[in-house]
Amino acid sequence: MERLPKYSTEKKETRMQKKWTALLAGLLIAGAAAAAENPQVSIKTNLGEIIVELNQEKAPISTANFLAYVKSDFYKDTIFHRVINGFMVQGGGYTVDLKSKQPLRPTIKSEEKNGLSNVAYSLAMARMDNPDSAQSQWFINVVDNIGLDYPNAKGHGYTVFGKVIQGKETVDKIKVLLVDDKPGFQNVPVHPVVIKSATVLKKRIVVPEPVPPAPVVEPAPAPEPAPVQEPAPAQQPEPVK
Repeated sequence: MERLPKYSTEKKETRMQKKWTALLAGLLIAGAAAAAENPQVSIKTNLGEIIVELNQEKAPISTANFLAYVKSDFYKDTIFHRVINGFMVQGGGYTVDLKSKQPLRPTIKSEEKNGLSNVAYSLAMARMDNPDSAQSQWFINVVDNIGLDYPNAKGHGYTVFGKVIQGKETVDKIKVLLVDDKPGFQNVPVHPVVIKSATVLKKRIVVPEPVPPAPVVEPAPAPEPAPVQEPAPAQQPEPVK
């Protein structure tokens, strides 16, 4: 391996050392950023595609659990079995004939205190009353459901572990579907929304940061018109005597 030539002066050598230190630091930061890239999952339905980005930094347990179900094709041919406009759409556990799919994994520990909020288009784990009872089912909030955050009225919350980054229009199609009640179920879409596949994206989608609106510049007030100078009163001529 060729060696880098040395500079003849101490000043130049110090400058080179600083340059390489900065370069190595940049490479380390870039490598750490690449390693920390959040997984993205494509959920294809008969109404369109939804792409979610998972937050493995703040919700590592829920992210790993969801990815395990995705990679095992567990969600293929399952449905959105509970749809409530103004609240959320839920899936991940039942087939078209409303038969429960046996979860492949044990329940997971709640990550309700991770600081992520149940805002519109966020992805969260469904569970029973026990906060540590989540398995395969999940839901997408269609409005800001801050009441589901920790701590809610029961002292717990629902773990948010991702968000919709593309396909919000598909979520909007699902949330307004006609629903009906069936034995043991409420708010079931009359026309089933079937998940055809759920796969991890190999090529990540780069979502541009929202551009803040330009500040509104108020027009400068128009200058006040200059006061009109009234003509001086004409001097009355002296009366002729």
